[in-house]
Amino acid sequence: MVVKAGWAYIVLVALVLIGATAIRIADPFFLQALRLIAFDSYQRLAPQSYDPELPIRVVDIDEESLLKVGQWPWPRNVVADLFVRLTSAGAATVAFDVLFTEPDQTSPEQLAKRLAPEEAALIEPLIAARPSNDAILASAMGSGPSVLATVLTSDGRSAPVPVKAGYAVAGDDPRPFITAFAGGTNNLPELNAAASGIGAINWIPDRDQVVRRLPLVYRQGEEFVPTLVTEVLRVAQGAGSYILKASNASGETAFGESTGLNHIKVGGLEIPTNADGALLLQFRPSNPSAFIPAWSVLSGEFDPNAVANRIILVGSSAAGLNDLQATPLDASLPGVEVQAQAIEHLLSGRSLTRPDITLPLEILLVLVVGVLLAVVLPRISAGTSAALGLFVIVAVFLGAWLAYGYAGLLLDPTYPALAIFALVGSATVYTYRQVEQQRGEVRRAFGHYVSPAVVDELIANPDGLELGGEVRELTLLFCDVRNFTSISEKLTPHELTQFINDLLSPLSEVILEHRGTIDKYMGDAIMAFWNAPLDDPEHARNATRAALDMATRMEALNRDWRAEAEATGRPFDQVGIGIGINSGNCCVGNLGSTIRFDYSAIGDDVNLASRVEGLSKTYGLTIVLGESTVADCGEPVLELDLIRVKGRLQPSRLYTLQAALGGSQERLDQLVPEHEAMLVAYRAKDWDAAEKAITACRAAKVVAFDKYYDLFASRIATWRVDPPPGDWDGVFTATEK
Repeated sequence: MVVKAGWAYIVLVALVLIGATAIRIADPFFLQALRLIAFDSYQRLAPQSYDPELPIRVVDIDEESLLKVGQWPWPRNVVADLFVRLTSAGAATVAFDVLFTEPDQTSPEQLAKRLAPEEAALIEPLIAARPSNDAILASAMGSGPSVLATVLTSDGRSAPVPVKAGYAVAGDDPRPFITAFAGGTNNLPELNAAASGIGAINWIPDRDQVVRRLPLVYRQGEEFVPTLVTEVLRVAQGAGSYILKASNASGETAFGESTGLNHIKVGGLEIPTNADGALLLQFRPSNPSAFIPAWSVLSGEFDPNAVANRIILVGSSAAGLNDLQATPLDASLPGVEVQAQAIEHLLSGRSLTRPDITLPLEILLVLVVGVLLAVVLPRISAGTSAALGLFVIVAVFLGAWLAYGYAGLLLDPTYPALAIFALVGSATVYTYRQVEQQRGEVRRAFGHYVSPAVVDELIANPDGLELGGEVRELTLLFCDVRNFTSISEKLTPHELTQFINDLLSPLSEVILEHRGTIDKYMGDAIMAFWNAPLDDPEHARNATRAALDMATRMEALNRDWRAEAEATGRPFDQVGIGIGINSGNCCVGNLGSTIRFDYSAIGDDVNLASRVEGLSKTYGLTIVLGESTVADCGEPVLELDLIRVKGRLQPSRLYTLQAALGGSQERLDQLVPEHEAMLVAYRAKDWDAAEKAITACRAAKVVAFDKYYDLFASRIATWRVDPPPGDWDGVFTATEK
């Protein structure tokens, strides 16, 4: 059922779309969570595979290494030995994902502090010439490319973090967009001084504590601080500085707006970033091939080819050291491996981006698709609406998936899907309510005028209903009770009401059974029509059959009334009806005033049908048909007259149904030729032949025609005295309505 979209629907759609836009701009947590779930799902559905050719390995302080070497922290001279073995094997750079913030407590000078003074005095000559373990490590780190970690903090005890590289900024100042800290937790000064680079290992997880992005730069005050990943890449390439390319830099389009960072150039790598300098990470499942146990390096049992010309990250996967992070693919991944995968991501050239323009595009998508759906939904069924909405939602998810797979773009499918779902749901509920209201209106409007079957058809196919007025061909029926005035004079008001109800109810049922529409009741009269509100190709046939059944029903009613009168001893008067039927083009629809209107029909052919019903009394016949109905009625007929009714210049040829005359077929066969001969003679002004034919017609003894032939005999007698004009065409002009 099609529902017309009124102002209420337009307001509803506007509210849904405006609300969806406002909620997305506000971006509450539940939208963020759904968006992150979608982005995580992309990676789970198509995770990256491990590429052993990438020059990055993790030297893992794993559980086995702790068992073989000892608990952490290891003596710094052991760490120095580890560093020297790695650089000797040709490592491009060695980065430590651990902090060295306090002196090595296993160093001899530190042990001496815990001895009694006399004991310390005995060993002091032995250790005076020996460098501390921390000095040994600093010396080792100074001999090769090394990177240390730091943790940035914002508490009052933070100390400035030394920065080993310079920064150049192109474009707008990106500092307002970059996460700031007061300082950091530093390594021992001699270690910081010896290291080739220092990078922060801070993570900024999302609200669900899952790491999805890695900042490439932070700041302390006005000074930039690199992260461990960027510092490792700088040192490995031998670069001395970074270039930060922000909005409105050369080649960066921001239309004059300051929108933060766009790229960070590290040596030969130019890395696209978010406005805050963060990198969206594309993870892979953990792979043991990326790890080298630390014990194997210290024991010399490792393959030097696995280290040569590679970036080496030293960190721990041991659970007891609490350096574990959650990622979209793993609930617990060592922090050092997250750093390693971030470097892999950059070195492989993979791109996972969510440009600033994606949010406006997602909102625009919702608005455009929403408007298109809003136009279409009222014109289709609820089932089709649901299917269309599901199709659009699936298309949104599929499009977002393809954008991820082929372009590395993170497009949010959840917000458009929710907005479209809300729109389709709201429109469906609105349509359903409108349909139910429309159905109720149809039932109320037509329940008393057409049959229940027609009402159901109207509800199922309301396209066939045009309220408000239309011109269409109708077959109209007027039915009136003969001598109603004399009948009503003999009845009390209560009895008269009962009589009308007993009479009109069965006659109305006949009309409805034959798909007719009852226009109105006029006292003892009924007006009905066919071919509206629904199309009825057999409207003339259905109307004439209804008239015949009404005549038959009157016979049954008279038998019942006669029996009732005889039982009560009251007098009985035969009740007769007259039916006039005519077809023609009429205006049909909701007609009346703005205060009150009815579903009705008006037009010249309506008036003619009423005149035809009045002439049925003149002819003494139950049913009289107009010429336009006869062609399609499908019943044998007899022509009655050629008459010009009052108010109409064009003459009308009138007929009656042979089946309504009540005679046997043998008598009708005898009557028909004589009747036709009578009309020919009458219209030829051959009065003698016409009277002779009337006598022959009476001989057929079709009683229903007695009054009719009396009428024509009277007309002939009148014409004999006052002949018609010479150009008379046989038309009789009726002077009464």
